[in-house]
Amino acid sequence: MRKLRQSLYLQVLTAVFLGALLGYVRPDWGASLKPLGEGFIKLVKMLIGPIIFLTVVMGIARMGDMKKVGRVGGKGLLYFEVLTTIALAIGLVVANVARPGSGMNIDAATLNTKAISAYTTGAHLTTIEFLMNIIPKDVADAFAKGDILQILLFSMLFGSALAFIKDDGVPVMRFLDGLNKVFFRLVAMVMRLAPIGAFGAMAFTVGTYGLHTLISLGKLVACFYLTSTLFVILILGLVMRWAGLSIFKFLRFIREEILIVLGTSSSESALPLMMEKMERLGCSKSVVGMVIPMGYSFNLDGTSIYLTLAALFIAQATNTPVTLGQQLYILTILLLTSKGAAAVTGGGFITLAATLSVVGNIPVAGLALLLGIDRFMSEARAITNLIGNGVASVAVSKWEGELDLERARYYLDHPGEVEEEQFQLSRIPAVAGVPYEA
Repeated sequence: MRKLRQSLYLQVLTAVFLGALLGYVRPDWGASLKPLGEGFIKLVKMLIGPIIFLTVVMGIARMGDMKKVGRVGGKGLLYFEVLTTIALAIGLVVANVARPGSGMNIDAATLNTKAISAYTTGAHLTTIEFLMNIIPKDVADAFAKGDILQILLFSMLFGSALAFIKDDGVPVMRFLDGLNKVFFRLVAMVMRLAPIGAFGAMAFTVGTYGLHTLISLGKLVACFYLTSTLFVILILGLVMRWAGLSIFKFLRFIREEILIVLGTSSSESALPLMMEKMERLGCSKSVVGMVIPMGYSFNLDGTSIYLTLAALFIAQATNTPVTLGQQLYILTILLLTSKGAAAVTGGGFITLAATLSVVGNIPVAGLALLLGIDRFMSEARAITNLIGNGVASVAVSKWEGELDLERARYYLDHPGEVEEEQFQLSRIPAVAGVPYEA
């Protein structure tokens, strides 16, 4: 298994490089490979619903304490709100300091808004609509659409009911446990196709949008990547330090998932693997089962940084003055609207369009400036979101007193895949006082 993981890491890394190279050398070929990336993401999304259902149901049923379920969910939401607020604020600060849009002197009236009409006319969900949308029309519809929040709600209700019937639910638990093993085996099979998916997705991105778009708006892209990196190292690093762990070792631990997200521009493509990784790291299974799925709708750190940075970029590029009060107003609006960003297709653009419409003085037409480079920034958004959700699992597990710190440190200190037997053997000499040699 360890050799398989290491080879997958190298294969995905190679595929990302070759895909970018092909898209640059032969853009027409690269653009035609879009189905490879989309096909891989669809295969992964096919498994996400059942895996969330099985993980959450078994986690709640084994907890047996409904107060704990509510407590974990409440702590998760509180953590998400604090971290996304920090991310939004950091985006504003960087935009004011670096001013990536200054000097462009673009007249908003000359911009072609046809390309953004699908986003500006899209119906952004209000708070009430967002909450009502969590309730599925029926169970089958939730799984068919792959709506994570709807599946999570049903899973929590199902798990709670299973916990209440106690001994009568044991046969159901055994069946679900066996089914869970089958689905994670399916994940392992699908992940063998990750290099092909990453190759196709990267070739399509570079072939379709071209590296020239990166150069023309390179300052904004550089600001966003640098801001996301600083957020991960400084803010998430502080959270990991509070938990007694290193953010750099954690990034090395999830490097395969990061590369898969880099290649596919979708954090969902690594969701099943991420849940498995966090449990292996020593996070509580019940916490992982609730926090990671919730995080995909409520803990969008990378998206939050992008939204405030992009809003001020448009203002600077179109010479639109924005006062400090208006910036704080943008921050307040985004605290509410960003929670619906994952609920609809193109949610990031729709959320930004809705926010600019409310603010009023920043031209919505300025979104046209971002279309060419949005795909290149989506990788950083997705990776930051992925890392943020992993750190959230560690933080809430620590908060709940259910983080196996010894296990976490051992796995982080041993790069690559560590077999469970090796870890268990490593505990023996700690008791006997004898150095253990693998």
